[in-house]
Amino acid sequence: MGKWRPRGYCRGNMQCRQEVPATLTSSEVLFTRTQPQPLPADALGPWAVVSRLYMTPGQGYGHQVQDEGLPPAPSPPPAMSSSGKDHLGASSSEPLPVIIVGNGPSGICLSYLLSGYTPYVKPDAIHPHPLLQRKLTEAPGVSILDQDLDYLSEGLEGRSQSPVALLFDALLRPDTDFGGNMKSVLTWKHRKEHAIPHVVLGRNLPGGAWHSIEGSMVTLSQGQWMGLPDLEVKDWMQKKRRGLRNSRATAGDIAHYYRDYVVKKGLGHNFVSGAVVTAVEWGTPNPNSCGAQDSSPLFQVSGFLSRDQGRQPFSLWARNVVLATGTFDSPARLSYQGSCPPWRREPTMLCGTCPSFHWCGGCQRSDLTLPKMLYPEYHKVHQMMREQSILSPSPYEGYRSLPGHRLLCFKEDCQAVFQDLKGVEKVFEVSLVLVLIGSHPDLSFLPGAGADFAVDPDQPLSTKRNPIDVDPFTYQSTRQEGLYAMGPLAGDNFVRFVQGGALAVASSLLRKETRKPP
Repeated sequence: MGKWRPRGYCRGNMQCRQEVPATLTSSEVLFTRTQPQPLPADALGPWAVVSRLYMTPGQGYGHQVQDEGLPPAPSPPPAMSSSGKDHLGASSSEPLPVIIVGNGPSGICLSYLLSGYTPYVKPDAIHPHPLLQRKLTEAPGVSILDQDLDYLSEGLEGRSQSPVALLFDALLRPDTDFGGNMKSVLTWKHRKEHAIPHVVLGRNLPGGAWHSIEGSMVTLSQGQWMGLPDLEVKDWMQKKRRGLRNSRATAGDIAHYYRDYVVKKGLGHNFVSGAVVTAVEWGTPNPNSCGAQDSSPLFQVSGFLSRDQGRQPFSLWARNVVLATGTFDSPARLSYQGSCPPWRREPTMLCGTCPSFHWCGGCQRSDLTLPKMLYPEYHKVHQMMREQSILSPSPYEGYRSLPGHRLLCFKEDCQAVFQDLKGVEKVFEVSLVLVLIGSHPDLSFLPGAGADFAVDPDQPLSTKRNPIDVDPFTYQSTRQEGLYAMGPLAGDNFVRFVQGGALAVASSLLRKETRKPP
């Protein structure tokens, strides 16, 4: 101890709405409601690679994916320039080093790190955490990516279970959990020689599901926690002549910020929007095949691009795949019997955690640990949930909560039937049902829908209870070499903490690149 160690270690006919409240991460929303816009056909970079690799996936690299029902691939766009080829470092016969599936905050942050942007500790910086400060001084001038993340993160505590997430958050926002606004102790240098060619595939525009949220909704996290490395949200908003609301930002501003971040940092050539991944398969390449340099697995990522002319299938090959798709691709379904006609009478029923006629299924009460000064509206709703129970007199007109009740069925006469913990059934008239019960990750493109990679393979994949099992210091799957997961899929459900996953993945991939034979 004490010495720096280098890196090396809605069902049926029911008319209801599935809605989501203000969210913490880009994945905590329903997916895009609008048609995503792909890159133009003459764009350089990954778009050209997608078109060319579809035609020549290579021999001996896993299995060919058949896209049934899809139109044949159109002719490839004009050949890309030599500078584009050099930048991507890939050709039709050579696999890409990295493919990132998902273009939300996780994917954007990882793309930033893989593009050669490297974090260093400022020479004159003093971190308020004494143990971390001592460790940082043991390797002056050495980038964080080149240090032992296990060693640096040892002894840190915070609101995340991930040690690397706590480390990166502590470096970016040293005293934020204590109400301070100390500047980051990091400085960033662009080292092009450390860049790793990669492609970021996303259904939506850069920023992912944030583009699907109602723009006026306010984020749950503080605005300063929504930012990505080397571009603070408040600085960006000042230039846009915008302001935070009670230290929080609107979803529209955050979506714009993420999209603008990709442009300002020069990452746009790595992003392919309108890309839907339908299959990820892998196998050990034939040693005699082109591009096979070792016995590491090779991945085939297949899908289609949404274009004005329809779907254009693609098939890409890569040595590493990073899953950064978030958690809300598949809305959770409400189990009940019967159907719900298009009622238009009062009152409204909310299934989840927002008020009017409020059903809180399966719980006696709702715990709230958010600071009251920062989140007054949440504490007010929490107070209403406790004081406005159906079992007690009503101090709030037009509001009732049903803690500890189970929805049994909907009747044709605009009635909903509930059952309490004692088995007593209660009938209420309702007109509109808003389902606010969250969503689940959609990994249907993986074998077994990704269940085999969860911490407990016998239980459903859950970002909160059963995430993908990854090494805490590399975020590589413990069950499949070359497959990484980050963000909510790995259990990091706050934007401020998903960036630590990007740091871990980038450090691991850089280590692989330095070990790769010439």
